[in-house]
Amino acid sequence: MATPAVGIPIEDVSAERCVPCSPGPLIDRGEVDLLTAQLKAMADQTRLQIVHLIDQSPTGELCVCDLTESLDLAQPTVSRHLKILTTAGLLRREQRGTWAWFSIRWDALRELRKRAFPQSVDCASF
Repeated sequence: MATPAVGIPIEDVSAERCVPCSPGPLIDRGEVDLLTAQLKAMADQTRLQIVHLIDQSPTGELCVCDLTESLDLAQPTVSRHLKILTTAGLLRREQRGTWAWFSIRWDALRELRKRAFPQSVDCASF
């Protein structure tokens, strides 16, 4: 087995031959657009931290002010990240007076996993 620079072993299967098979149909174009937007929304360090912080909250929700303090970022920056996650359908936003509270849309994350990785749904619960 070879080991590339990133330390993940690569199995040498050069002696084996590829036998073409039909992997199945492609994902519908509209579905691909939605999945891409959701995966891009999650593919950011700050946004992953936001989702993690909300998940770890005892109530399952956090106010923008909680997130700005925890992330040590300005409120407009945090709000921009929250808007991306909310627009992608991954967070729920509830206005309470002057503050916005955010919670994770677990149904949307389960659906994302089911649509993007259909084979994994049989392997574990989310």
